[in-house]
Amino acid sequence: MQDFTFVALKEKPTDLVDFAAEYFIKLRDNNKKYGVAASSSEAQSTKPRGVKFAGGGDSDSDLSSDGEPEPPKNRYARRQSVCAEAYNPDEESDDDEPAVIYPKTDVQRKRLNEAVKNILLFKSLEPEQLNQVLDAMFERTTVVDDHIIDQGDDGDNFYVIDKGIFDIYVKIDGTDKKVGAYNNKGSFGELALMYNTPRAATIVAASEGTIWALDRVTFRKIVLKAAYKRRMMHEQLLAKVPMLEHLNEFERMNVADALESCPFQDGDLIIKQGDGAQSMYFIEKGVCSVKMLDDNNSEVELVKLKEGDYFGELALVTHKPRAASVYAEGRTTVASLDILAFERLLGSCMDVMKRSIGDYEKQLETLGLSNRDLRGK
Repeated sequence: MQDFTFVALKEKPTDLVDFAAEYFIKLRDNNKKYGVAASSSEAQSTKPRGVKFAGGGDSDSDLSSDGEPEPPKNRYARRQSVCAEAYNPDEESDDDEPAVIYPKTDVQRKRLNEAVKNILLFKSLEPEQLNQVLDAMFERTTVVDDHIIDQGDDGDNFYVIDKGIFDIYVKIDGTDKKVGAYNNKGSFGELALMYNTPRAATIVAASEGTIWALDRVTFRKIVLKAAYKRRMMHEQLLAKVPMLEHLNEFERMNVADALESCPFQDGDLIIKQGDGAQSMYFIEKGVCSVKMLDDNNSEVELVKLKEGDYFGELALVTHKPRAASVYAEGRTTVASLDILAFERLLGSCMDVMKRSIGDYEKQLETLGLSNRDLRGK
């Protein structure tokens, strides 16, 4: 009914009764043809063939040349009154629905991988999760003046640009004003899906192009859930650091969001003895070996660190060169916390450390340092 109301308001038929009859007959026939039960929830995601929609042609064009149905056109139509559902990752099962897969050629897959490689939201995904996301993304070609999203509409898809120029408009004092543009790279549309809010801007194609779209359900099920779990893991890692245990919940959340996961292969050098200290690290997966040069300039292993351990934490306050080198053993993932990012979020590191100064001084003593050394810097 929500879709029908929207289409009726857009099309403004002279005979509403005949229009409604044709609409729902086509909807029923379409559902039967593709084996879709005519429930209200499914009806919202399926438009009848043969009915003209605002901003789109006759939906009979959904059939490709080989007779296989393509993604329904209503992915790009704007539903005005869909109520965004609450999202709780803890309550969602991984097996609620079968995975969505849109077959792609090798060329398409290569282009898609290139388009998403720098998307920050995908950085937290495991390889298997990323493959699921790529499988679920579908391609759309755009023409000049094509509206990809409109400010105020409900969020339906997340978009990644393959090629093309896309202008960004925001309504200011009742007038759409251009505030920026994407030029052959970038992504947009995630905020409405993440926070259940209307679209904050209008995106219009300024040239012919190609974009990749990920539907709302898959985005929330995989991308948001992965981000949620990663943040929870990072918060737990931060809670294990004595000098950070007195951060309040809000501070810990901010620092957790600033952590960046970095994968390493067997034997990779993570930090080198004598180098400047810029970050501290938390081991998410794998094992790390801590080594130090002896009097003969040979490296001697001091300790092995496992998942949940951390190293380089004194870099946050001493800014002294690294006292040892750390190597990955096997495939290892560590979360990096940049010193500047930490201080930008929480202010001076020393001010934070004063909350747990007792534990902190003990750690300094084990390394032959003291508060006097630090105060003099």
